[in-house]
Amino acid sequence: MDNLLEIKNLTVEYNSLNNKKEKPVIAVDNVSFSLKEGETYALAGESGCGKSTLAKAITKLVKPKSGEIFFNGQNIYSCPKAEKKNYPKNVQMVFQNPYSSLNPKMKIGEILREPLDINTNFSYTKKINAVKEILDEVGLKEECIDYYPHEFSGGQRQRIAIARALILNPRLLIADEPVSALDASIQAQILNLLKDLKRKKNLTILFISHDLNVIRYLADRVGIMYFGKLIEENTITNIFRFPKEDYTKTLLNSAPTLYRI
Repeated sequence: MDNLLEIKNLTVEYNSLNNKKEKPVIAVDNVSFSLKEGETYALAGESGCGKSTLAKAITKLVKPKSGEIFFNGQNIYSCPKAEKKNYPKNVQMVFQNPYSSLNPKMKIGEILREPLDINTNFSYTKKINAVKEILDEVGLKEECIDYYPHEFSGGQRQRIAIARALILNPRLLIADEPVSALDASIQAQILNLLKDLKRKKNLTILFISHDLNVIRYLADRVGIMYFGKLIEENTITNIFRFPKEDYTKTLLNSAPTLYRI
């Protein structure tokens, strides 16, 4: 398999909002890794280690200080204009909180149709049919179109968020702690949904989580982040059986329900 996404020596800094003389905070520190087409790669680590900042850099929500991001062999900042225009269609993100990631003033049909309004020239009828189709794929009825986000549970809202991310048929889905705000039983449903959608759509997934139980269930490979650095990466089997770094061993030991494979 070829690499769909390749990160090379990426560094992201945040400047202080209160004191411009303070040194910038290094959120992502010289990180390199790659994702192969069709695999699920997980980033693990405690809160504040740089996982979400890395995801935001990949989706161009924050600009890195240095380093390169390649998608399908093209540098996302220096590639031709046409490739830059297509990049948002091919890389979509599901955020952590299903209660704040959906516009409360928009109906579900409007929320799901908006990416098509921005990125396609589809007819209205084709857009509505696409909305109904993606709702069915995430396990929701088409009647949802006429309801508002507050009329749904957390799990249903996350299904809607996943539907919004997938309606443009992206090649890469970034899922940033997509189940951490949900009850355990609902977490399992969303994880099974992601597995099913990956298989059906041949998705490549960058999955971000602090929960190693979740990662072990979903991912093919995992990278461990610590204070902005990627300190270890390996297949799921090898990370759990043969962790090399002390921090990785600490993460494994901090999850008492976890067992080695």
